Amino acid sequence: MPRIARMIVKGEPAIYHLVSRTVLDGFVIGDVEKDYLLKLIKQLNEIYFTEVFGFCLMGNHFHILVKIIPGKEYSDEDIKSRYERYYGTDEQPEDDQIPLLRQKWSSISQFLKEIKQTFSRYYNKIHNRRGFFWSDRFKSVIVENGETLINCLAYIDLNPIRAEIVERPEEYRWNSLGYHVQTGNKDGFLSTDFGLKEFTVKSEKERIRLYRKYVYATGAICPNDQQQSKIMDKKIVSKKQKKKNKIDRKYRFLHRTRYFTDSGIIGSREFVSAHYQEFKDVFMSKREKIPKAIAGLDGVYSLKRLTED
Repeated sequence: MPRIARMIVKGEPAIYHLVSRTVLDGFVIGDVEKDYLLKLIKQLNEIYFTEVFGFCLMGNHFHILVKIIPGKEYSDEDIKSRYERYYGTDEQPEDDQIPLLRQKWSSISQFLKEIKQTFSRYYNKIHNRRGFFWSDRFKSVIVENGETLINCLAYIDLNPIRAEIVERPEEYRWNSLGYHVQTGNKDGFLSTDFGLKEFTVKSEKERIRLYRKYVYATGAICPNDQQQSKIMDKKIVSKKQKKKNKIDRKYRFLHRTRYFTDSGIIGSREFVSAHYQEFKDVFMSKREKIPKAIAGLDGVYSLKRLTED
């Protein structure tokens, strides 16, 4: 069965949740490899026309929440400057190279391809192996700015909580909240423009505090000054969900939710409808798709209706 073409927004900035998994068994991405992968993402973020909101690097996969900015918004001089930084040389690109670089550095496929290929070469070298490391096709979801972005970012940052690696997301070195808290957002790597009015009028420090508070609420994590259990037991949440015969908000963030990784487009009803009209020709089904409300996330819709775990 042929693959459905990837949905790429043309001519305007767009936010994507990107996920890629290794083809190897087990949790093969260790601490040293995570450090290298994070360094690599940071380096390429300075070259590509990207704005990274968040990330999480796990033992067998990684997440990146990133805005891709069209190349037309960058001057030839800016491209030449990035070229020097990329190649570490005083040489300048030829005039006929500039349009190609402008196209390449505004492509999510090229961005992920370079991350994955460079990491694969590094991993194979230090482990004295050959062959593929990543699965061929990464997942991408178009994410609406604002409330949906914050929900998706919180879901990403709660990965190590769901995996029971740490008790608090900021204790994990390889996610965005951990990077904010442990490094103070070193080198200004992560964007703190969360797209919400209550986040935009504050200082960066205050925006991070508000975001951390938001993650604690969505992840059912108790504040530091409480001596109770730091996170609500997932079994209790599951039991409550089954009792109510519906999925609530806490369940969404404490369990794997495919809508954040497989929905195609996620956001308000209007956002999903508008972008579906842009991409409806890539679907083999002739039946008109209607945005589906996501249980537990008020006002958030998906392009697809997905089965629940």
